[in-house]
Amino acid sequence: MVFSSYVFWCFFAIVISLYYVLPHRWQNRMLLVASYIFYGWWDYRFVALMFATTLVDFYVAQRIDDSETQKTRKRWLLVSIVMNLGLLATLKYFNFFIENAQGLLHTMGFEISPWTLQVILPVGISFYTFEEMSYCIDVYRRELKASRNFVDFAVFIAFFPHLVAGPILRPSKLLSQFQHPRVWKTDYFAEGLYLVLTGLFKKIVIADNMAPIADYVFLADPNTLTGPECMVGIYAFAFQIYGDFSGYSSIAQGVAKWLGFDLMHNFMMPYFATSPSDFWRRWHISLSQWLRDYLYIPLGGNRGSGWRTYRNLILTMVLGGLWHGAAWTFVLWGLFHGVLLAAVRWFNEPEAGEAPVKESKKMPLLYRLGAMALMFHLVCFGWLLFRAETLTQAWIMTTQLFTNVELTPFAKVNFSQILFFVLPLMLVEFWIYLQDDMLALTRVNWMRRGAAYAYCAAMMLLFAPEIAHEFIYFQF
Repeated sequence: MVFSSYVFWCFFAIVISLYYVLPHRWQNRMLLVASYIFYGWWDYRFVALMFATTLVDFYVAQRIDDSETQKTRKRWLLVSIVMNLGLLATLKYFNFFIENAQGLLHTMGFEISPWTLQVILPVGISFYTFEEMSYCIDVYRRELKASRNFVDFAVFIAFFPHLVAGPILRPSKLLSQFQHPRVWKTDYFAEGLYLVLTGLFKKIVIADNMAPIADYVFLADPNTLTGPECMVGIYAFAFQIYGDFSGYSSIAQGVAKWLGFDLMHNFMMPYFATSPSDFWRRWHISLSQWLRDYLYIPLGGNRGSGWRTYRNLILTMVLGGLWHGAAWTFVLWGLFHGVLLAAVRWFNEPEAGEAPVKESKKMPLLYRLGAMALMFHLVCFGWLLFRAETLTQAWIMTTQLFTNVELTPFAKVNFSQILFFVLPLMLVEFWIYLQDDMLALTRVNWMRRGAAYAYCAAMMLLFAPEIAHEFIYFQF
């Protein structure tokens, strides 16, 4: 495994060298071919699907851009929205809706024989369909001119570093980078190395070592678990999904940096958030911003009466939960976060004539630490809802947390294991949080930076699990 990884990175270094020899347009062509090969390596059949949707949205955006009347522009925009949401509804949610409709009719005394679709959900379909929709919406809003070069647009959609698990970037931020020549800068290597290495560390050392603990707890009969065992499983999953998803985002950002592209930071120390809104400014930032710009604000945002704002918050988060998967546990997870956001907004809403309450890093450190601890555990309860296989399992595990407090050897050993792997990362991230600079580690002297890199490399060599786990967000 180590040898194959070494060969891969050597090959990648050769490709990068050839890439910068090519002129701008040929760089884009090379990236497009590489991205389609990358996506087709998983299942070549879905390359045609992505190509077809890309072609339709490329044409639709130009028709929107060229149309003079608002009515015509809306019709063309509707084509894009219906196509992209129709694909998601068919491939991702069709069986979910059919099964729930069958259950509802059964309770009413009707029996039907429903049919379901036996299809594989294309990897990353939720990400690239959102990219395409946001592009057409931005063109419709006159915030962006439609691209007239198909290769530029196609590689923007298929760009392999962020293709299958984001981040979901605004077209105005990324498409323009494909339309202009890219020049190698000296700091690209250092920043890219830091992002790739820390991303691999989060995935291999944190996520893959937390996965067996989380799987053991969440795949067990919940009635046989004690409260501390449930808590250990929840903690393990909290750091598994963070290490997994933020690790992937960091690798994507680092690889893109080597190719001359700037991708946004998708995670900014989310477990140091002090409130629900602060958490969503730090966790999966690109999705949070997408939901805000293309769902929450069009629904009315915080304009109008207070109850409408709360409704918009809750509805946005419920749909955000459903975006993650076709299950009631995801819907409940979204509802939980929506209620949290609405409740805190209601609590902090100023009286007439008062200034709004603002979060500040100048609050006392002890107060901030207490708020972080509370928010972390609220988020962890959300992860219980997110990871549970069924609502019944979530309810039983929640009950066990408060009624069965026996501290078993399993809980002790695995809590210690979580501390061993996670505590060093959290200490470094807290230092980065205080520095308020995501690349702070790249700016320290070479000895400290080298020590941090050596630690990451040693942990990956010594504690890489025998079984690698697929990135969680590939399923979304």
